[in-house]
Amino acid sequence: MRGTYPLIQPNQTYTFEREGGQSLYVEESGNAAGIAVLFCHGGPGGGSIPTHRSFYDPEVYRIVIFDQRGCGRSTPHAALENNDVWALVQDIEFIREQLDIERWVVTGGSWGSTLALVYAINHAERVLGLILRGIFLARDEDYQWLYGQSGGAAQLFPDYYRDFLDVIPNTNDGEEVAAYYKLLTSENEIERLHAAKVWSVWEGRISTLKTKINADSLCSETHRALSLARLEAHYFVNQCFMPANYIVDNMAKIDHIPGFIIHGRYDVVCKIENAFTLDKHWSNGKLQVIPAAGHSGMEPAMADALCRASDAMANFVRKQGQDQ
Repeated sequence: MRGTYPLIQPNQTYTFEREGGQSLYVEESGNAAGIAVLFCHGGPGGGSIPTHRSFYDPEVYRIVIFDQRGCGRSTPHAALENNDVWALVQDIEFIREQLDIERWVVTGGSWGSTLALVYAINHAERVLGLILRGIFLARDEDYQWLYGQSGGAAQLFPDYYRDFLDVIPNTNDGEEVAAYYKLLTSENEIERLHAAKVWSVWEGRISTLKTKINADSLCSETHRALSLARLEAHYFVNQCFMPANYIVDNMAKIDHIPGFIIHGRYDVVCKIENAFTLDKHWSNGKLQVIPAAGHSGMEPAMADALCRASDAMANFVRKQGQDQ
């Protein structure tokens, strides 16, 4: 395995003010004259980290990363007002216009794959290609898989799921997200923070094939846990503010866009069927199942696949430019 590209520092950072008092953190790194690429982080509410820059060749790509509303270095932190998928799509277009980018490669993992797809469906003319990891299609079955008592994740990790469920005892199957949402929007700060930590730990524990870090400690860090749990529950209790099966039903609009569908064989957070369903409806998407990987984009095999995909996409974009 070749590993990721060296960690670099941003060339520029920006704070963009948006409606409703939202403030977005945006950064650029790499080659200012290179192929523009946008990275959409996961969650919702996960925020970006410096390592996300390392999936792209800094000599080839103009790397744009932003923290979505309410998380990371964007403010107000963990805010739910004026925060839905359509506002995020508008934010992406706003960023593109502010940075004077005509077209770009759009990438993302987990929830970031969802956001990248929804953006592409609504602004296909701006997308050169897509690189998607850990596909999440925002269907009822996807929420049930991860949070439901009869879901796949609960069946595979019953001990960890028991801890998740202990916070919301006597909850019926299918009501888990709503029960957590009630706690996460409570006026009781202690109750709110405890629910956020347990929610985040559940996801962190099952995100990797082999856990090499203390997931309980990492995912219970209060600042990140609060934005991750509140925003995920806010989006998921509202079906991500999209009609049922929105992505699959609209794939014809972006079928011409080239891209990669990269999914870990042992991904428990987002079931592998998601990737095969997307592949079935996207003739120009190339499916890659990574044998020694779970959900996290930071696992060595997954990071390697993402770097190789970004290299291949750069070669394709440059070739297309030469042929035109």
